[in-house]
Amino acid sequence: MKSGAERTEIVRRSLRVTLASATGFYVFVYGLDEPVPALYALFAPISLGLLSPIPGSGRQRATVMLRALPVGLLLVTLGTVLAVETWAAVLGMLVVGFLLAYAAVAGPRPAGAAPGLQLFYILACFPPYAPQTLGLRLAGLTVGVGLLALCELFLLPRPAGETYRNSLARAVATAGDLLAGRTAGLPPEELRAHGARLRLSNVPPAERPAGPGRAARALSQAGSAARRLLEQLAHLTETGQLEQLLRGEARTDGRAGPKAGDRIDPASPWLLPRVASLCGDCAEALRRGRAADKPQRLDEAIGAFQRMRVRQVAGRAAEVPTPVPVPVLRRQAALLAIAESVRVLEISVQVGLDGRRTPPIEPRELFWYTEASTARLWLRRFLGNMTLRSVEFHNAVRIALALGAARLVAGSLDLTHGFWVLLAVLTLSRTTVGQTWAAIRAAVAGNLVGAVTAGALLIGVGQHTDAYAAILAPAMLLAFALGPLFGIVWAQALFTLVVATAFAQIAAASWQLAEARIVDVVTGSAIGLLCAMLAWPTGARREVRRTMAGLLRECGPLIEGTAQTLTALPPGSAPPPQTWPALHRLRLAESAYAQFRSEPAADASGADWHGLLIAVHQVLLGAQWLPRFDLPTSALPPDAARRALDDARATARTTDRLAALCTGERDGGRHPPDRPGAPVEEQAGDGPPLVEEQAGDGPPASRPPPPPLPTLIDLDVWLTSLASQLSRVEAGLPGTAGRHAP
Repeated sequence: MKSGAERTEIVRRSLRVTLASATGFYVFVYGLDEPVPALYALFAPISLGLLSPIPGSGRQRATVMLRALPVGLLLVTLGTVLAVETWAAVLGMLVVGFLLAYAAVAGPRPAGAAPGLQLFYILACFPPYAPQTLGLRLAGLTVGVGLLALCELFLLPRPAGETYRNSLARAVATAGDLLAGRTAGLPPEELRAHGARLRLSNVPPAERPAGPGRAARALSQAGSAARRLLEQLAHLTETGQLEQLLRGEARTDGRAGPKAGDRIDPASPWLLPRVASLCGDCAEALRRGRAADKPQRLDEAIGAFQRMRVRQVAGRAAEVPTPVPVPVLRRQAALLAIAESVRVLEISVQVGLDGRRTPPIEPRELFWYTEASTARLWLRRFLGNMTLRSVEFHNAVRIALALGAARLVAGSLDLTHGFWVLLAVLTLSRTTVGQTWAAIRAAVAGNLVGAVTAGALLIGVGQHTDAYAAILAPAMLLAFALGPLFGIVWAQALFTLVVATAFAQIAAASWQLAEARIVDVVTGSAIGLLCAMLAWPTGARREVRRTMAGLLRECGPLIEGTAQTLTALPPGSAPPPQTWPALHRLRLAESAYAQFRSEPAADASGADWHGLLIAVHQVLLGAQWLPRFDLPTSALPPDAARRALDDARATARTTDRLAALCTGERDGGRHPPDRPGAPVEEQAGDGPPLVEEQAGDGPPASRPPPPPLPTLIDLDVWLTSLASQLSRVEAGLPGTAGRHAP
């Protein structure tokens, strides 16, 4: 059910498209007596204004349309030239269809303009082969797009929404105020709500930082860091640790031996104000839209904080009058995670607002894009998705094959108005065969109703073009408004009436025009359904399983490699694990999950793919920052190091078992996770927590706590968090229901 604002925008859009289409059409047909440019002036606004879901305000949409105009002119030229032979037009359709559909990897705006650009080539690639009319075709297209852009700017334009930068500034300011003690008593639900508003699915498409450029990548990473920060604060609020940090509970009560008031945690009160101040600076920079002149990185402060923690547990007796309790060390680990989130946030905001290339920033795997050229960023985005594991690649191949087949059939059978065949394929194709069949049934029913109405109109009115001219504009207004409001049946029925009245003014037409449209739509529907059945018919349902399994298999080596780096002898002799393969597979898995969520009955499997992505983010975060800030300066106790390695191997085996379950292997998931139910301490790094994390039940009583060393405490917090997440995920995977609880 559409909201009132959505219904209002649909009506306004129908007014804009109708005015632009009718104006260009009437001027060329009745003012200049030029039917060829009239056809292009009619369909250009319909293609870009109605059939292309270009997001954004009126100004943003007009900008996208004007930028798409040169591409449209090129496609019309290409289609006009290749219309000489059916085989040439088919090959051109395959290439153009794939490239334009694959443009979705560049972000919402290119993806939104792609269907309209497809129609520009489709309209031009059909007979008659008339290269001498190319100038008239380009003129009509230019006039149509120009009129539509003017209407978007001045006729009831859609207002601009809040920018992602402002939403991010508000969320960061909330976190900074809470850390500085200026805001008290914020419930965890409110903090999570601030973070949820930064999820890309909750951001208007035009404002999403989804492009391949440096600024877009950096703002997306900043949003991830801000969401992670707010989730960390929400969790610490639930456990009471945040209140302890803010109150500075770092003194004993006198019952442990030393006199009351002895400070046992000078490190946290030293770091916390710096973290809060940097949050305020980031929020102010985002509001101004200008990066700080002198960025204040937290690298040195975090390093000093870690050295203070080490001195607390390994210093001389005179320096450590009171033993540091493990709960204090765990609270320090939580503050360290918050500081790392703010460090990533500050760097990302700086790059996002500045947009220029920078010297290498550590860890380079996390901030690789900051030093890359624009051409490399675009190339990486396109080549990175050029794989059978990419749903964007799936969709591009499917639509290219369907359009190519439709052009071949229409050309071989010499169908009248054959471009309607391709239009049906383009507008009715969906990502699953079930969705495609449902759309086709409604479209065929609507076209039958529309064809009967249009046939009766053509018989009754005959060749009186003035009557068709009077009917066209109101028919377009109704079709463009009622179709999106009431569904495919209304849209197809009314659009059939529109094309009948339009073509009757260009050339003599009879009731057979409506008959031809029925034949073309049914032909296009059959081709689209056949391609949907043959090419990935279940959409992302299977792909999300395969990509999640591949992602989990990359996590095991990261977990073991991180533990080996921290426990190596001598310290620092083992390099940190490489996260590139996991980062690449993570992007593919997130794309598959995004499409999976857009398909009907996405939750039928019961698997918590969102929670699995959270767990993988946890793996990547720890693998990136634990070796950077927790590398010990002296050898760890052998027994403790051995236990840590055993825990890491057990968690890695759990990821392998979950990978087997994702692909349906029968030997997967025979045993529960090796370290079930542990408290979640969210770690820092680069990866948005996609869902809110929950606390577990604590470590098993039989498992001895790690020695009070910062490295071992931080590693233990990371591994217990992973075990808790993986346990909850495993409980929902197929084949595990009822076997064990999380």
